This record gives sequence, structure tokens and C-alpha cells, in this order.
Amino acid sequence: MPNALSLARLVGVPVFLWLVLGPKADSWAVALLMLAGLSDWLDGKIARAWNQTSRLGRLLDPLADRLYILATLFGLAMREIIPWWLALAIPLRDVMLLGIPPILRRLGYGPALPVHFLGKAATANLLYSFPLLFLAHHDTWYAGPARVVGWSLAIWGTGLYWWSGVLYWVQVRQLIRGAGRIKR
Repeated sequence: MPNALSLARLVGVPVFLWLVLGPKADSWAVALLMLAGLSDWLDGKIARAWNQTSRLGRLLDPLADRLYILATLFGLAMREIIPWWLALAIPLRDVMLLGIPPILRRLGYGPALPVHFLGKAATANLLYSFPLLFLAHHDTWYAGPARVVGWSLAIWGTGLYWWSGVLYWVQVRQLIRGAGRIKR
């Protein structure tokens, strides 16, 4: 069940992009984004409660998160709702982490470090900010509050996202040092 929810989220990514860039159906795009966020929470909750965590789930869940983040950043930047520097700052953090899996494999730890709370908090902030930034782009009574809260979450989430990336590298450095002590 949790993996099915993650797969459904993955299928929703191109639909979301089409809604944002094609018909510019923001209400539907925001609804799909919120549904993806809810299913992200739900698949983790179900996996832990029913002891259905799996290696596939540990890959699909963060992949779906990253693809929604990238799709949303691209869509928001293409529509000129956010500046391109923000659309690039977040994926650049993921590029910074590309060197970690080969190091972990060489040290015998597998392909990835466990996700820590800071990374989850960063992702949650970003995923909450995106619907608000969409809503802030409309001429409605809620645009002002949505803009303030959306940008606050986006900036905070970006900072936490980068901070968590630095912490992953700190963890890798500690593993390398520990492996060096063991071999001596």
C-alpha cells in the first residue's frame, strides 16, 4: 500500500506540470500538490504502522518528493511566480550530494544515509510553500497572507534544505574518519 501511494505520486508529477504550464489550471494543480503532500505523509505513516517499510519505498518516497519539488520549481519559475535563483538553489543542493553514494558504497554502508529530521523538515517547508506561492499569484483576498507565509516557508525550507545537505557531508566525513581509524 505505501509503495502504491508513492507510485501514484510519481504518476502525478507530469499531470501537475501539465496543469501548471498547459491550461494554467492553478486550482487543480494546487489540489494535486496538496494531495501529493497528504499521500507523502500517509505512505510513511502506513509503512511504519503496518511494518511495511521496504527498500523500494525508501527509494520511491524521496524520489517522488524530489520530482514534485523540481516540477513545482520549474513550473513556478516558468510562470514567473518565483525567481530563477530559487528554482536553481534547491536542485543545486541535490547536485552537491551526488558524491555521497559512491563514498558510502566504498565504505560498505550502502547507497544512502538515513534521512534525518532536518531534511524532512526542509522538504515539508518547501512542499507547504508551493501551493501558497501559487495562491499568492492570484488577485484574491488571500493572496497577501499566502504570499507572506509562502515566501517565509520557501526561504526557511531552502535554508534548512542546504543545512541538511551540509550535515549529510559532515556525516560522511565522520564515517570516513571512523573507517580510517579501523584500518590502522
